[in-house]
Amino acid sequence: MVNNADWLLNLNYIDFLRDIGVHFSVNKMLSAECFKSRYERGLSFFEFNYMLMQAYDFLVLYKKYGCKLELGGDDQWSNILAGADLIRRKEQQPAFAMTFTLLTTSDGRKMGKTAKGAVWLDENKTSPYEFYQYWRNVDDADVEKCLKLLTFLPLEQISELCAHKDERINAAKETLAYELTKMVHGQEKADAAQAQAKAAFGGDAENMPTAEIPADTATVADVLVAAKAAKSKSEARRLIEGGGVKIDEEKIDDVNAEIPASAKEKGEFILHKGKKVHIRVLLLA
Repeated sequence: MVNNADWLLNLNYIDFLRDIGVHFSVNKMLSAECFKSRYERGLSFFEFNYMLMQAYDFLVLYKKYGCKLELGGDDQWSNILAGADLIRRKEQQPAFAMTFTLLTTSDGRKMGKTAKGAVWLDENKTSPYEFYQYWRNVDDADVEKCLKLLTFLPLEQISELCAHKDERINAAKETLAYELTKMVHGQEKADAAQAQAKAAFGGDAENMPTAEIPADTATVADVLVAAKAAKSKSEARRLIEGGGVKIDEEKIDDVNAEIPASAKEKGEFILHKGKKVHIRVLLLA
């Protein structure tokens, strides 16, 4: 594994323009799909330079390591081709591009890559339970495509799972979530995530996701952050204002609300965030 910062950070801009920029036609660059799609909202000079930088990357990898093939998502096709063309021009040698279908939602957005809803393979960033829940909650229209692209299940089984477009599609979603969690995090954690999900929605407090927080945690907003149900205090307040937070069966409307006395006395309670996130919270002295 190499880090392209090793050869990009110390680039001399004038030398780069003279040695690399001279091989690029602006007219040809503007015909690339990756730039066409940005015309309406405006194309910055920074974005325009990205093709040159990625092409230069490919050239350096070719010269240093003999790399002849660059792989990427479909949205990288023009950039990778630019690198192959640069190698041909500078080194008089062939190089190749290969891209893969992007994982997109039914309305064309990249799946799992938004600032709010990004999903990570690293369990320190997205826990196995959250990972499971992400795939369990994909849109009905995306389930079959995800099963075909991301799992090794037989096509016949996928067709059977996705044959119905009513509530029976939930079985396909659960299969998708389990198979992917098992692939990424292993069977033990997949089994645990599945059990936690069923417990959370079935009201089985003993087996649902658990968060341990200090007993002196004061407000419900603080609880949301401590239990990792919100990334910040401001996000926690927005959730409360939106009416999506409950402690046990008590809806929380006040952004400054403290933990209900009954919950504090028990030393534990169920934190509900919307309809999909349910966490058993234990107050530790």
